[in-house]
Amino acid sequence: MQPWTLEDTADVPDGSDRLELRRRGQEWSIRLRAGGELMNSRAFGSEQALAELGCATVPARGRVLVGGLGLGHTLAATLAVTSPATAVVVAELVPAVVRWNRGPLGHLAGHPLDDARTTVVTGDVADQIRGRADAWDAVLLDVDNGPDGLTRAENDWLYSASGLAALRDALRPGGTLAVWSAHRSPRFVQRLRATGLRVDERGVRARAGKRGARHTVWLAHKGAVTAG
Repeated sequence: MQPWTLEDTADVPDGSDRLELRRRGQEWSIRLRAGGELMNSRAFGSEQALAELGCATVPARGRVLVGGLGLGHTLAATLAVTSPATAVVVAELVPAVVRWNRGPLGHLAGHPLDDARTTVVTGDVADQIRGRADAWDAVLLDVDNGPDGLTRAENDWLYSASGLAALRDALRPGGTLAVWSAHRSPRFVQRLRATGLRVDERGVRARAGKRGARHTVWLAHKGAVTAG
């Protein structure tokens, strides 16, 4: 089998670890130096499902926040299932990941950063949530391995009771929070429901169709305002 080659590295901003961009033939991978693959170009079906499920009710002139750029597949699927008038903001913590997607990784998802609807914010997705009431019609979170598989301690806030309350408030009435996870988490479902959001759990495959590992997408819906 062809060996992996190290193409580039980048520090995580808090200095807790280092990302490695690796290639094996036409296959690409982003890994943590300390161990563990974060994403692979051969398995992105669940990232696409995150966008397709999370954007199902986004209106024509909606606003979508994508937390985590990765290999670009969630962003590309978001652009594919929303209207030409939708504004999409993608927040990516590591500047090198944006650079990789503008360079050697761009073709994998069809260069979604070049779409005129896309705005890239280099920084913590939490900054696009805190104090932003009724800002988003959908928030798609794929910033870690899920609420029980964190690789970065700062991501704890997103999945905490206070973080979920801020996410709820950041959604517009009728909006949807979609969260990707490598594993199921009954405790996280309880925290989601405690915010007053209506929660639906979906099992999705890592690869298109019925192949690959089974991942989880939670859909948390904020009730629309009804006339009194």
